[in-house]
Amino acid sequence: MDLREAISSRRSIRSFSPQQVDRSVIDRILLDANKAPSAGNLQARDFIVVTAVEVKKKIAEAALNQAFIAEAPVVVVVCANKARSMSKYGRRGANLYSILDAALAAQNLMLSCINEGLGSCYVGAFNEGKVRKILGLPKTAVPVGIIPIGYPDENPIPTDRLPIEQIVHWEEW
Repeated sequence: MDLREAISSRRSIRSFSPQQVDRSVIDRILLDANKAPSAGNLQARDFIVVTAVEVKKKIAEAALNQAFIAEAPVVVVVCANKARSMSKYGRRGANLYSILDAALAAQNLMLSCINEGLGSCYVGAFNEGKVRKILGLPKTAVPVGIIPIGYPDENPIPTDRLPIEQIVHWEEW
């Protein structure tokens, strides 16, 4: 699939078919996610892959009761690894670069899903403390996004975008 086609066809999918996703497909998606750029090539991000029904339900509850998360066959929680980035860049690495590393990897992950015929949705609204506890995250790992993944059971229409002239500034604001 052409990159522009993948970018243009990506939608937030909140309804999934019950068809399971093969482990080899998830492995490819995660490899693509980790190919995202990162500060100092430290790859300051980690991925928690969740397929257990009860854990997905707990994550959905922690995500402000967004039930569709639990209905996805696979949920990937993308975490910023603050310690890995701090080792080279100090506080700025921990508080900014690791978050960016995780966000860039999340975008790669979602585009790879499109390439595999899968749908996904980036979920940023969740109780960090609850997700942290559910997944047993160390203090140096920050959950940045919850991404439910599965075969789409819907085909949402494209959402509107701001006019490019409104958001692009040349030379100065």
